[in-house]
Amino acid sequence: QVQVVESGGGLVQAGGSLTLSCAASGSIFRINGMGWYRQAPGKQRELIASITNSGSRNYADSVKGRFTISRESNKNTVYLQMNSLKPEDTAVYYCNADTWDGRAGYRYWGQGTQVTVSS
Repeated sequence: QVQVVESGGGLVQAGGSLTLSCAASGSIFRINGMGWYRQAPGKQRELIASITNSGSRNYADSVKGRFTISRESNKNTVYLQMNSLKPEDTAVYYCNADTWDGRAGYRYWGQGTQVTVSS
């Protein structure tokens, strides 16, 4: 079993910064990639940033230039540095880990962490 735990959410003023952390632990053979999603009230969950095992990064247009995803591979930990935050960034932020056990791939999710940006 694999556990994914996010931390670092909170309340911040518009224009401020926040860093989210996500750690995957448990029976992990290999992590192929990790990512950050967010879900605002009444909206679908959307992918905002991802990073592969080789370090390749992808960002949603809405966060490009403001958010940075990074990873500590030896710790199965990923971070999301969020700068120039806007009220529309308010959402529950979820982390996922895509794992491989030698035969099949699995996706695990964290419980989510709330980010609220006040205007």
